Amino acid sequence: MNEYKERVVYQIYPSSFKDSNNDGWGDIQGIISKLDYLKDLGIGIIWLSPIYDSPMDDMGYDISNYKQINPRFGTMADFDKLMVEAKKRDILIVMDLVINHTSTEHAWFKEAIKDIPNNKYRDYYIIKDGKGDKVPNNWDSAFTGTCWKKIDGLDNKYYMHLYCDTQADLNYHNENVILEIEDIMKFWLDKGVYGFRCDVINNIFKTSLQDDSIFKLYNKGEKFYANQKGMFDILKRFRTEVLDKYNCFLVGETGALTPEIGREFLSSRALDMFFEFDHIYADKMSKIPVIKSDFQAKKLVEPIFKWQEAVPWIANYLENHDQLRSVSRYGNEKEFYKETAKMLCLFLLSLKGTPFIYQGEEIGMTNVSDLKLEEVNDCASLSTIKTVQKLLPVSEEKAWKMINETICRDHARTPMQWDDSTNAGFNEGAKTWLRMNNNFDKINVKNEIEDEDSILNFYKRMIKFRNESDVLKYGSFERQIVSNKICSFYRTYKGRRFLIILNFSDDIETYWLKDKLSLVISTYKEDFHLNALPPHFGGIFEVI
Repeated sequence: MNEYKERVVYQIYPSSFKDSNNDGWGDIQGIISKLDYLKDLGIGIIWLSPIYDSPMDDMGYDISNYKQINPRFGTMADFDKLMVEAKKRDILIVMDLVINHTSTEHAWFKEAIKDIPNNKYRDYYIIKDGKGDKVPNNWDSAFTGTCWKKIDGLDNKYYMHLYCDTQADLNYHNENVILEIEDIMKFWLDKGVYGFRCDVINNIFKTSLQDDSIFKLYNKGEKFYANQKGMFDILKRFRTEVLDKYNCFLVGETGALTPEIGREFLSSRALDMFFEFDHIYADKMSKIPVIKSDFQAKKLVEPIFKWQEAVPWIANYLENHDQLRSVSRYGNEKEFYKETAKMLCLFLLSLKGTPFIYQGEEIGMTNVSDLKLEEVNDCASLSTIKTVQKLLPVSEEKAWKMINETICRDHARTPMQWDDSTNAGFNEGAKTWLRMNNNFDKINVKNEIEDEDSILNFYKRMIKFRNESDVLKYGSFERQIVSNKICSFYRTYKGRRFLIILNFSDDIETYWLKDKLSLVISTYKEDFHLNALPPHFGGIFEVI
């Protein structure tokens, strides 16, 4: 069954969703308490960011035990209750599977670095001798700097970490590692989860460890580990040995993609769908993503349209736990805030593929306007500040400003804004692990439920329409216009044809009518004419 093609996915970042015990951290019981809200919204699948045991150096993406729940979030009994309560509401649960690396607190790694003969766990990780007093090769970490760290107590040995230095990369040349991961997948699938979102999955297999070109500014080594044949072989093995025995799906976080590689993921059944990252540079430089540029609608829409045309199915998103808030990036937050948020909602939910909504997106949560460096929790932002200062002659204050405007992940991780009470109803007043966005008294679920014209109520309308529309769920895609003002496309299924029109500009724009159209749904309540589309308008029209 392909429920993932029928349903809308909602990503929950557990630390920030709902705190049930007033300790400052969101938890599983908090998620359970909001299942009716999600059901009413029209959500059919929940993707949970990691809830496994972890020291939380990278907010759970550094796992120390794949078969235990982090006590911060609750217990396995709490998780089992979540599964029961979600099933009652016909909501499926997807886990975040982080298998490129483990925490350095994982038992495997602790054994791997012991200086004992015939250490079977040594080969679970990529551990190599240094070159004299230098690291084994010149590859970079995605969080900047070398991807190697010296192991204390072992003579001249280093372990690889493509991400933070507490995330040691696993060695997929080792059959035992593959068997361990298959066992972990079975453990959760046997509990009834509907599948996995696989973190940085196309980086798991390192074909070679040779030096990369010295002329690359960053991401050195990527050509030896991104989208390798060995990775495809492993994912296809997971499919035949594990996944095909369950009703489930696999969605991958993938970078450095070409349309050919994307099609191979799907045709080989290595993945059921994947996230692309081409469109995230619509407001920053792709070569140096800490440098902000003015938002251009074409730089957002053109890559999305490219992937709509390139593959039969894809995971569509505008924001997540790693990206800044979309309403603050892709429109006019100050003058046309509500209009921007609704237009982006209509855009996302009209595309071919599975829509992924990130918590708070449905109420138009924004970036934090006054986030200070001393408040930042995001390990990637903190490590990148030092690298920016090495590459550019700027002060720490200037480096932070650059990072804050482009890549700081804390903007998307502030606690969910449920109402206008203390801490926005996230908890009963305890200090929150990350401070609230100051605008929670205006932007919150309670206010928006009561406002018929709110962003939240438009999301409800649009999700309901998508859930009931075969054209949007199954229809083909055909681009029409891509400009920095008007963008439009067709969706067609079994003789029915929709035209989706979006106005990304602050001005009234003209759409030159070629088809005879009947309005189905739009972001504006007021009357309008196609030759005078309001600012940040979105509409679905049936071609008649």
